[in-house]
Amino acid sequence: MNDSLFLASAMIVALVILLPLLFHFTKHLGISSDNERKNEPVEGGIRASQTYRDSFGSFNVKFFLVGIIFLVFDVEVLFMFPWALNLREFGLFALFEMFVFLGLLVGGLIYVYKSGVLKWT
Repeated sequence: MNDSLFLASAMIVALVILLPLLFHFTKHLGISSDNERKNEPVEGGIRASQTYRDSFGSFNVKFFLVGIIFLVFDVEVLFMFPWALNLREFGLFALFEMFVFLGLLVGGLIYVYKSGVLKWT
């Protein structure tokens, strides 16, 4: 086996074994001070008695839809980057394929806009 491959494999095995052991030992090695105030659930320094309403309330579905639309166009960029780097090797057919891909995405964006998902009123 190649020396660099052996070294990389040994490092991965060491990490897989060592990290869980270290996480387990930190619980037992550190100083433990257990009291009621320390065990309170605090989020951002605001206690439950100081909040205006319940944090588990429902959100408007438009927040989630905008997030999903953002992810679709973010993944589009992930597909376009390697394509752009290798465009000369792929040739004219790959250029046509990317125009079809972008056309489908623009068509989806037009559909989303016309269906009123992006309107907040």
